[in-house]
Amino acid sequence: MSETKTSSYEGRQNHIPGMETPKIEIFENVYSGKDFTIDFTIPEFTAICPKTGLPDFGTIEVSYSPDKSCIELKSLKEYILNFRNVGIFHENVVNKLLEDLQSACDPIYLKVRGDFNPRGGIKTVVTREYRRK
Repeated sequence: MSETKTSSYEGRQNHIPGMETPKIEIFENVYSGKDFTIDFTIPEFTAICPKTGLPDFGTIEVSYSPDKSCIELKSLKEYILNFRNVGIFHENVVNKLLEDLQSACDPIYLKVRGDFNPRGGIKTVVTREYRRK
């Protein structure tokens, strides 16, 4: 009989999808109906490694095609700064960002890419995309 191995992190990141974060504000897209893309680069993303408690650094890239609303940048900065003290896996960072941005502005298309600095000789890049059906 095979044993199921569980991680010492089992259940410790379950709160991330519902974690309260600062509100991402939006503004009206006065060019709604036009096909264009907005790209953001956040070169100084910081969170906490949930294993060591040490800071993790990376670059977050966001690309989206807005519909009726656009993301307001000052509120996005405050939202991103919130992660500075959060123990979170790289995979969960990207998924949380995408879901919160999607919820805030209901874009036609959205892509979030987290390019994290190497840790222990391993570099991690996580990407998730959403396209409205």
